[in-house]
Amino acid sequence: MELGKCSVSAFPDGETFVKIEENVRGEDVFIVQSTSPPTNHYLMEMFIMMDAVRRASASRITAVLPFYGYARQDRKDQPRVPITAKLVANLLVAAGANRVLTMDLHAQQIQGFFDIPVDHLYAAPVMYEYLKSKNIPNLVIVSPDVGGIKMAHAFSQVLNAGLAIVAKRRKSAVEVESMTVIGEIKGKNVILVDDLTETAGTLTSAAELLKREGANQIMACVSHAILKDLGLERLRKSSIDELITTDTVFRPAISGIKINTLTVAKLLGEAIKRIHSNSSVTSLFEFAGGRTS
Repeated sequence: MELGKCSVSAFPDGETFVKIEENVRGEDVFIVQSTSPPTNHYLMEMFIMMDAVRRASASRITAVLPFYGYARQDRKDQPRVPITAKLVANLLVAAGANRVLTMDLHAQQIQGFFDIPVDHLYAAPVMYEYLKSKNIPNLVIVSPDVGGIKMAHAFSQVLNAGLAIVAKRRKSAVEVESMTVIGEIKGKNVILVDDLTETAGTLTSAAELLKREGANQIMACVSHAILKDLGLERLRKSSIDELITTDTVFRPAISGIKINTLTVAKLLGEAIKRIHSNSSVTSLFEFAGGRTS
């Protein structure tokens, strides 16, 4: 389908202005917006567009967020801090969302922050197909922290690979100290799996530890790679031979790092088609050998 016609512009003071350039009365509208950096700008742009569509009498509005910004702020882990992932959920509903379609949430319980339907997709099936085509021998899937064990286990089951875990200690939001490896990785080819990387501290420190422990080739598989200067600098100096990621976030061309970006467009497009026709989305979670969830 052709994209809907709308114009998005900014006033001199930076305020966003949106105008829907075609009739949407009674239509089933899907607004696609990845809330990668600059997160606040893209979120506000989405809220304004949803408000414009709602006031133009659309019958249903689905917010499609390939990457859900603020997902890491999903709980109070210290005094007097917000739960911003819940705030974003409230704002999406207030702006007019009737349902949400997203991919690889940092914490699956964010689905419970909504009282509207949430379809949560996984990029894993796209990555499985790519990794299977490489036929990597002596393969071990490694979770860079304890929280990613479930995701790593799913990869190991599908790829018939071993499983290992890096026990880590986080010093700060940008610095991670890896401690030890649980599992056999000496002489093995390793794939580190995670849902999100920004400063690449967890991945690169885990990779250095795995290299010291005797790993051969080291690859990293990350759904959302929101790479800024610090993360890029760390990856260029790291032991990671290839970074496999998806196009869920906006990212300029990057030099000095082997990055393979897989597209999730077909997966999201199929989900949108099924939501529109009120068909089951469940089969998109399934793949040969099991389920992603």
